[in-house]
Amino acid sequence: MKRLLMCEPKFFEVSYVINPWMEGSIGKVNKALAKQQWENLYNTLSKLASVSLIEPVAGLPDMVFTANAGLVQKRASPKKQFIASSFRYPERQGEEKYFEEYFSSQGYEVLHLQQGTVFEGAGDALFDTRGKLWMGSGFRSDPRAVKEIMAALGIQASVLELIDPRWYHLDTAFCPLPEGQLVAYEKAFSEKSVEALKQAFGNNIIWVSEPDARNFACNAVSVDQTVILPKVSAEMKAALAQRDFEVIETDVSEFLKAGGACKCLTLEI
Repeated sequence: MKRLLMCEPKFFEVSYVINPWMEGSIGKVNKALAKQQWENLYNTLSKLASVSLIEPVAGLPDMVFTANAGLVQKRASPKKQFIASSFRYPERQGEEKYFEEYFSSQGYEVLHLQQGTVFEGAGDALFDTRGKLWMGSGFRSDPRAVKEIMAALGIQASVLELIDPRWYHLDTAFCPLPEGQLVAYEKAFSEKSVEALKQAFGNNIIWVSEPDARNFACNAVSVDQTVILPKVSAEMKAALAQRDFEVIETDVSEFLKAGGACKCLTLEI
């Protein structure tokens, strides 16, 4: 069974701007609605996966986006390994020690990249179903992080260059699905990266429209043949259905104000 980590939105709000979605949203989060939306997502995922919780911390409103905590080793190894994030912006750096303490308490070996290497966890590092790691760079994580991670975990990885600041993390524009399938937003990537994706996934890519991308359709959680995502178009639902995926739409509009959706709110562990 897939295992996920989440964090209750007890202290969630938009109190600073570190991505374009936050602009104009400071102080505009409906906290009661955000709590209800998070609980709906939690309840939906709990029926499909094992969901653990980390305690939220006052003053760290974005800790709710657990995807950015770090990267969990998925290849079988003698010991569970967790590569801790090192955030680009000071507003999120305070989260680091709490995530490290959590994973250490759960029996993980906590690894760190070299000092000065910015890496924002599974927001910018996603495994496909063949076990290959894809890493995003351009806005939040350093390209050099990929070599350090490959060496630390003994895996293969490729870098994808993000070119639109609205899709600042890889998981906002790239979602691997079972059986080598992929959901992605083409205009978020450089031409070279688009070609790399086409070569790797071919006809298994569902390219989403810009309206779906703006609704964070790529920021989805897949559990077997079920895909949990925010509101999407009939066309995208049909494309997923044609590939035998069941779609569950979960409203996370309050979290979109901070630039995150379903995937951002979870970390696979």
